[in-house]
Amino acid sequence: MTDWPEGYGKRILEEVDSTLDEAARIAGQLAGPEWILAKRQTKGRGRRGRAWKDPTGNFAATLVMRPTEPPQVVALRSFVAALAVYDACEALTGRTEGLALKWPNDVLLNGGKLAGILLESAGAGQGLSHLAIGIGVNLVETPMKEWLDPGAVWPVSLLSETGVQVTPEIFLTALAAAYARYENQFTTYGFEPIRTAWLARAAKLGEVITARTAKSETTGTFETVDAEGNLVLNSAKGRVCIPAAEIFF
Repeated sequence: MTDWPEGYGKRILEEVDSTLDEAARIAGQLAGPEWILAKRQTKGRGRRGRAWKDPTGNFAATLVMRPTEPPQVVALRSFVAALAVYDACEALTGRTEGLALKWPNDVLLNGGKLAGILLESAGAGQGLSHLAIGIGVNLVETPMKEWLDPGAVWPVSLLSETGVQVTPEIFLTALAAAYARYENQFTTYGFEPIRTAWLARAAKLGEVITARTAKSETTGTFETVDAEGNLVLNSAKGRVCIPAAEIFF
């Protein structure tokens, strides 16, 4: 079994409103980064503030930390987290076939959405008080299909696609170990090696995709992710850098 990484706290809760909310409550008391795993969330949430329900056996956890970098650098930890989820899945299933990373913060398996990542922070400018990285992984079931946008990636579970059944506690140990490795790389060498590793696992790189925001839609060839984490598309309008959007294939 993978050892728990040094310097990271861990708390496992039978029930909580949301691991992200719990992260906000405890952030000011922490001496170092801490993982919060909930066996049941009563008010979990996903992107755009949507409520989120986690079937028993799925993974719902948040890593809370107090980073010191500028906010634009702190936000790049979504890529760190995505790589860690990818590696945890590889470690526990013994396979990388079908695994891919979808910009900006999803993990795919056999073309379906296996995991999502949500970053929340408090404070502004150089005064961020904490960062919370919420991670949800469909270990055994695929919830909330009724909320899919037209053309969105269909959810899958680790069990349905690989036949491997993993408990949330075991997944947390593998995830925490993988995250610690990438976090050390990120803080030591910056974003470039993280960016390179992420691109090596990127879904639809070199293919035509659509980036959709509330105000616009851009279709083009997925060229790269730049040094600021922006999606770069080669579109009919030329080379476009997109800081945030929903991606459709």
